[in-house]
Amino acid sequence: MPRPRTIESTFLSLDLDLDHGLKQSRLYITPINFFFFPFKPKIQTKKNQAKMAVNGETKTESNNEEQVSRHQEVGHKSLLQSDALYQYILETSVYPREPESMKELREITAKHPWNIMTTSADEGQFLNMLLKLVNAKNTMEIGVFTGYSLLATALALPDDGKILAMDINRENYDLGRPIIEKAGVAHKIEFKEGPAMPVLDEMIADGKYHGTYDFIFVDADKDNYINYHKRLIDLVKVGGLIGYDNTLWNGSVVAPPDAPMRKYVRYYRDFVLELNKALAADPRIEICMLPVGDGITLCRRIN
Repeated sequence: MPRPRTIESTFLSLDLDLDHGLKQSRLYITPINFFFFPFKPKIQTKKNQAKMAVNGETKTESNNEEQVSRHQEVGHKSLLQSDALYQYILETSVYPREPESMKELREITAKHPWNIMTTSADEGQFLNMLLKLVNAKNTMEIGVFTGYSLLATALALPDDGKILAMDINRENYDLGRPIIEKAGVAHKIEFKEGPAMPVLDEMIADGKYHGTYDFIFVDADKDNYINYHKRLIDLVKVGGLIGYDNTLWNGSVVAPPDAPMRKYVRYYRDFVLELNKALAADPRIEICMLPVGDGITLCRRIN
């Protein structure tokens, strides 16, 4: 029996079906093309060639074609306006230092029909370093998909570190699990299939988990982000971090309400805006919103 899909994945599937002929160019070149209609191909004129040269982009048609093919990669969610600059970051900072296991998982995930749901490679690198900087040992991840960000976390934790990982679909996680096992970090992970909310409620009711988590990463159903926050703030320790992914939501947070958007982007947009407003007003945390990947907001609990 097929497993139930989230509204997000259903909308994504519909969009892929509707735009089958253009899905590569629409989904992977820029975040603007990712959520706005209609798609307008870049015309090579002398004027915009000069503009592209100033911005550090490709100058010739052949180079432009090469750039497009190189950007048909998993997790190209950068909010940078220049594709060439994003590629520079990947090739200079990310890919040379990317562990072989993460590279393998990224390449496998790229073949998944919903690969846009994965954590981008630059965000994976960021999470890995962040966890090392805060000396995290006990962590949680809500929303796993194939496990790219989970693997980045597991590799950063000490050998006795722990990750409680929750997702409604184990089949996606099972795609990455052999790679996680081969990397020697599977013993750090406790995977639970199903909605995270009942698990969080049980943990809070139990009482012994209050203030025990060093870091919590949330990349799941955006319409529940506020509900997650109400619970997670009790589970993360004072001085600990919660990271909410996709808080810039493909740039749609600054788009006019009547702007043309893909169905699932429009559906979740208001929930993301609600979360951002609530986090900014929450006196229990310090926040920092970063334009990494599709936007990540870090919340440090202060009381």
